Amino acid sequence: MTTYGILLFDTVEELDFVGPWEVFTSSSALRDGADRAVLIAERSAPVRCANGMRVLPDHTLDDHPPLDVILVPGGYGAREIQPHHPRVTDWLAATSARASWTVGVCTGSFLLHAAGPAHGRRVATHWQYEAALEARGDVTVVRDARYVVDGPLLTSQGVSAGIDSALWLVGRLHGRDHARAVRREIQYDPAPPYLADEPLPR
Repeated sequence: MTTYGILLFDTVEELDFVGPWEVFTSSSALRDGADRAVLIAERSAPVRCANGMRVLPDHTLDDHPPLDVILVPGGYGAREIQPHHPRVTDWLAATSARASWTVGVCTGSFLLHAAGPAHGRRVATHWQYEAALEARGDVTVVRDARYVVDGPLLTSQGVSAGIDSALWLVGRLHGRDHARAVRREIQYDPAPPYLADEPLPR
């Protein structure tokens, strides 16, 4: 059994965690419910996300089950608030040390840097914040990859890239054929409109 824990906080970016949640729960369903995913926050109260969604956590920092994977999504809170919150950074450092995998999506890499797991590692983050993360020091920001694996740390670029990294992770844990089955299950085969337009600014 694999237990995935997703950290939530106010102003978290919705797709940063909902995309991987869909991958993890679909993976579990295809494995006859062998795995589970849980939402974790500092308090049991609903979390207000970046675009207005409210989400009720399953557990707090004090009462969650042992985690094999801890995922940290991005958003304003990950960049500007939680890195200065020792209760969260201390918990994340300890939890990451016990987990098999630590995952950051988008600017969740800022919180992973503040807590320690990203120190000395190669990481990805949202294109708008690459220079700001690099300026914090003791980290190498990779600018040309949707996701980056460095030891037990998996980080991705912004928002939708978290789905790519989550699919890679379930493939690493349960095999590539399983990951392909999950991708088919969630019908994830990106064909974005305006593909011929200019690329996103760097």
